[in-house]
Amino acid sequence: MSHENFEGYKTKLKKLKDQVIVITGASSGIGLVTARMAAAEGAKVVLAARNEEALKELTEELRQAGHKAVYVRADVGMEEEVNMIAETALTSFGRFDTWVNNAGVAIYGNAMDISYQDMKRLFATNFWGVVYGSRAAVQHYRERSIPGALINIGSIFGDRGTLIQSIYATSKFAIHGWTESLRIEMERDCTPVSITLIHPGMIDTPYNEHARSYLEYQPVHKGMIYPPEAVAEAILYAASHPKRDIYVGSQAKLFQLLGANFPRLTDKLWERISPSKQYDEKRKSNSPEESNLYHAGYGMHERGTNLGWKRKRSIFVKAAKHPVLTRIIVAGISVWAVRKMKKIIREETNQTVNK
Repeated sequence: MSHENFEGYKTKLKKLKDQVIVITGASSGIGLVTARMAAAEGAKVVLAARNEEALKELTEELRQAGHKAVYVRADVGMEEEVNMIAETALTSFGRFDTWVNNAGVAIYGNAMDISYQDMKRLFATNFWGVVYGSRAAVQHYRERSIPGALINIGSIFGDRGTLIQSIYATSKFAIHGWTESLRIEMERDCTPVSITLIHPGMIDTPYNEHARSYLEYQPVHKGMIYPPEAVAEAILYAASHPKRDIYVGSQAKLFQLLGANFPRLTDKLWERISPSKQYDEKRKSNSPEESNLYHAGYGMHERGTNLGWKRKRSIFVKAAKHPVLTRIIVAGISVWAVRKMKKIIREETNQTVNK
């Protein structure tokens, strides 16, 4: 079975214009952009988040534009509230065809400094929210025996660990493992569901401003940053085309390749590069009370206050729609990465010898 052309249970999914799509974390960032793009394609949308004021505003915006939308205020860390999202979709539209597990929170800080309470709260949202949403979606698809899509939002840090965001990375590792395992089980049982894992790189959303921070300085993304539209494009493509994995940004795929093939060297490089790429020395960090870890953050913002080279699109997402092109790009990156690593190894070896 081809990794890039995973078809699940030979699932034939509906066109976007004929779908009802559930989106968690819809009040800002990736979820907000995905909701707007899905509605523009003609899909009916069920919007979920903790910020009810933002959900009301978004729902009204979409309805005034002639789209069909409903919302439900829900904390995905609570199973009964996730089930309420599914019930709202069924009551409003009689079904749903795609479920997007997008809601998430973040913590910036060293692993040994973060409180267990904060760790557990993050996992309630990031991991258990995905589990509850996945089970609600699978149960619905089984009951109606009509194919549907389940799309889980992973992370570049779900493929490789990191400094400063260690707990967030751990939760994403868990999501990746859950998604892989659930996919195998559903395929074995011939359940009519396409399960896709999205691997975003650094995305320009308010993620950093919503995060709980243990740092002195304000968390940010630096370097190459991709727009939330690139992730939304990947999500909506997977909603109507069975796909196993979609990487958003070459950095996400490159990081995964380097970590898998040169783990020790990747560790050393990341130790050197990572810390300064995750905060802005010119701004003091927000207070814990301003984070969205325990309550809703501000809504209706698609982008954050990140720094760096802000891309307009992701070539990897475009390539994901064309598997042959994807393989060519991956092969090219692999060759480049091997050459780069060999050069770095030679330089470090020479430095060691000179010492």
